[in-house]
Formats: sequence, C-alpha cells, structure tokens
Amino acid sequence: MTERLYYTSDATQGVARVLSCIEEPDGRYAIVLDKTLFHPQGGGQPADAGRIGNVNVESVIQRGESVIHILPAPLASGETTLHVDAKIRALHSRWHSAGHLIGYAAERHGWQPVKAHHWPGEGKVTFIAGEGAVVPDSDTLLASIEAWISAGLLRHVEFESDRRKVRFGDLPAYQCGGTHVPNLQNIDKLVIGSIKQKKGQLTISYLLP
Repeated sequence: MTERLYYTSDATQGVARVLSCIEEPDGRYAIVLDKTLFHPQGGGQPADAGRIGNVNVESVIQRGESVIHILPAPLASGETTLHVDAKIRALHSRWHSAGHLIGYAAERHGWQPVKAHHWPGEGKVTFIAGEGAVVPDSDTLLASIEAWISAGLLRHVEFESDRRKVRFGDLPAYQCGGTHVPNLQNIDKLVIGSIKQKKGQLTISYLLP
C-alpha cells in the first residue's frame, strides 16, 4: 500500500523510497513508492504531473492499494526525490473544489450528486432528484457559490472508518480522495456553463475563467 501524502499535505516536493520498478508492455516503467505526493487519475480528477528524481512522470494511476507512477525510464531502488508540478496541482485543485461548490449549491434545491468530472475546461456534475427537487437557474446557484468563495471558507480534511472526507467551513463533508484549495478564495471566479435535465438527471457544467 502506498501512503498518500497528498491526502493531508499540500507539499509539492519531498522524498520517497522506490519499492519496485517493473517494465510495462509498452516499454515504459511502473514505479511503486512507499509514499507519494502524486495524485493519480481518478475520482473525476486528472493525474498530477512532475518528476521523480530526474525523470518526468508521464502518468499516475491506481492499481489496487498502490499508486503507480508511469515513467519512460527505470529507477533504481532506494531513496528518490519527488517534484509535483505546482501550477498543475493548483489548477486541478481549483477545478475539483469548484465542482464541490456546484454540488453544495444544487443540493439546496433537492438534487443529490452522483457523478462528477473536474477536468479543466470540462467541469460538470450530474445529480439525481431528491424529494421536492426543483431545477435552479444559474443566478440562484451562483448567489450561494459566490458567497462561499467571498467568505473564504477553509478546507477541512477528516477521516471516518479510513475514508477521507473533505468539507469547506461548515458545509457538508463529501467523501473524496482528490486535492482541493485550502481557501475557497483561491477559486476566484466560477461560471455556470449550462444546466440540463434529461431522463431524471440534472447535469450542471461549469468553467473557471
């Protein structure tokens, strides 16, 4: 099992030990570390980018309980350095946190989030209707979202039965393995792209200018 340092730390540089290095069928190498700062693709969020040692990380994925770092060259066992691209991490965190705000805002109108995609330029959250659900307009959603951003609600991480949860201020905690901004003011501005209802589901797309 790889210790996921990004669960509790915003650090983008550190050290880890290479536990294994196995050649993949495509000629690249799958690296397992004892701990990692790299977020793998999943949970609606893209993978982090950066370097391990002096080798660029081309992909980060999850296999079982391990985080696999895909590199174009092998690494020797032992201690190595980790360098996560801080700009890309910040970008992904802004989009993921913005998606949570879309979830909070729509829940106020009776909708329950069931799926989310937080990729830059492609953000959207899909909901199913709860009791008394009504379709909100973008101005109503943004009124809540902008108030939360302006208030600078702080991120809180908690664990329950080994499951990680993330919340902002006193808003509800969502079970989540992704990275997030420490303060909602880091999102700056959010734009609602579209609100579509189809086959009992509501999909809200969003953008970060």
